[in-house]
Amino acid sequence: MNSKKRDLSRALILAATLVCAAPATAAENDALAKDLNSTLQLLGLPCGQVVSVVTQANRDYIATCSDKNRYRIYLNPQGKVTAEKR
Repeated sequence: MNSKKRDLSRALILAATLVCAAPATAAENDALAKDLNSTLQLLGLPCGQVVSVVTQANRDYIATCSDKNRYRIYLNPQGKVTAEKR
């Protein structure tokens, strides 16, 4: 196989991988947003609905709500789920 065909094959494999991986990531983000929304409700914090999530570290997130509130949701050193308004 010549160099051009090999490069084209690699590019097609990479593109197919990215296209197939995108739906899984979106589904994972939706599930995480729902989990964080439930967490905020259980903690009695106003949110409406979590519309975006930024992962800061393992079990440490910034959630933005539909009512414009933002919270850092994380496990504290004692292992308790904590949320701080940002």
